[in-house]
Amino acid sequence: MAAEQNHDSAACKRVDDGITRVFQLLGKRWSGPIVAVLVEQPAYFTDLRRAIPGISERMLSDRLAELGAAGLVLREVDEGPPLRVCYRLTDAGAALEPALRALAEWAKSHLPEASACPETSLERPAVHR
Repeated sequence: MAAEQNHDSAACKRVDDGITRVFQLLGKRWSGPIVAVLVEQPAYFTDLRRAIPGISERMLSDRLAELGAAGLVLREVDEGPPLRVCYRLTDAGAALEPALRALAEWAKSHLPEASACPETSLERPAVHR
C-alpha cells in the first residue's frame, strides 16, 4: 500500500474529455459505420441496412436515434407513397469526414485485415484426426 501512496500524482493524466465524449458516442458498435455511410450521401433506412452487413433493424434504429439526439443525423420523412425515411448528416456530422478518412487510412496501415476465411489463418494450428 505504501507504494500506491508514494506515486507521482502528476504522472496520472486524465484522458481528454473530448476524446471520452467522442468514443462514448462513436465507439458504440455500428455508430461509426453508419456515419461513414452517411458521409458519402443521405440514405434511406433500407439502404443503410444493406450497406452495413450484420446490423439488425432494431440496432440501426437505436443508433440512428442516438446519433440524431447527439445532433449528428437528421431524419426526414418522405410521405410517398410509399412512406420512406431518409437520413442525412447535419453540419456537425459532416464535419467528422476528415477524422473518419484519417482513421480509415490509419487502419489500412496499422490494422491487419480480417481473413475472409478464418480457417485459413496462419496462426491457427492444423488439427489432425
